[in-house]
Amino acid sequence: MSVLNTENVSICFGGLKAVSGFNLQLEEGELVGLIGPNGAGKTTIFNMLTGVYTPNEGKIQLNVNNNYQNLIGLKPYQITRLGMARTFQNIRLFKELSVLDNVKIAYHFNVKYNVLEAICRTHRFFWEEEEVSKKSLELLKLFNIDDKSAELAKNLPYGEQRKLEITRALATNPRILLLDEPAAGMNPQETQDLMKLIQFIREKFDLTILLIEHDMNLVMGICERIVVLDYGQIIAVGNPESIKNNPRVIKAYLGKEVETGA
Repeated sequence: MSVLNTENVSICFGGLKAVSGFNLQLEEGELVGLIGPNGAGKTTIFNMLTGVYTPNEGKIQLNVNNNYQNLIGLKPYQITRLGMARTFQNIRLFKELSVLDNVKIAYHFNVKYNVLEAICRTHRFFWEEEEVSKKSLELLKLFNIDDKSAELAKNLPYGEQRKLEITRALATNPRILLLDEPAAGMNPQETQDLMKLIQFIREKFDLTILLIEHDMNLVMGICERIVVLDYGQIIAVGNPESIKNNPRVIKAYLGKEVETGA
């Protein structure tokens, strides 16, 4: 069974159809790229998948314990609880909090103590807080930023802020990770490191990954399947080689037909 299905998903803004008839199946363990020119509807799709926007029509279903759960109408935090986490095109960290606290916030998603126990500082409160701190530090160590756990998030270099945002998403224990332009603003060396990081986290955390990206070297280098959008509609689906040579894809990016022949 696929882990995520969308069927004829569409959304309009003020009479403009931003996404039309979007169909996607994500298989377990896949690393899929979602690409297209600016304004093609890529982030709008992420927003519908994660409950930020509600589609006007269509179905979005997540495989939860071998049963498909309808996601339409659920709040973003409810969808996160079901196992889908995301990052954003513009980094969204708690910049005035420490690196450690940014990760702990995500782990608090699953704590069992209640408000009264927190106020009274019960044994369970202290035990769970200790466990959250321990798990957060272990996760930061995995990404080699544990030595900066006490620093404010805003003081991290740009590439490490990206890494921290991904680390925080992983702390929610997702099965599907959505990455929205993770290489935006990165230099070539940082992008190469990011490619290795994405491949590492997929294997380490047994994840299915869907990513939006404009850096074609990254997309072609790590994605097994690529979905191409133009004006809110899918114009091509295939492996990197077939997408690279697809005339409709070339036209969408270059604005003209590709010449063929000798």
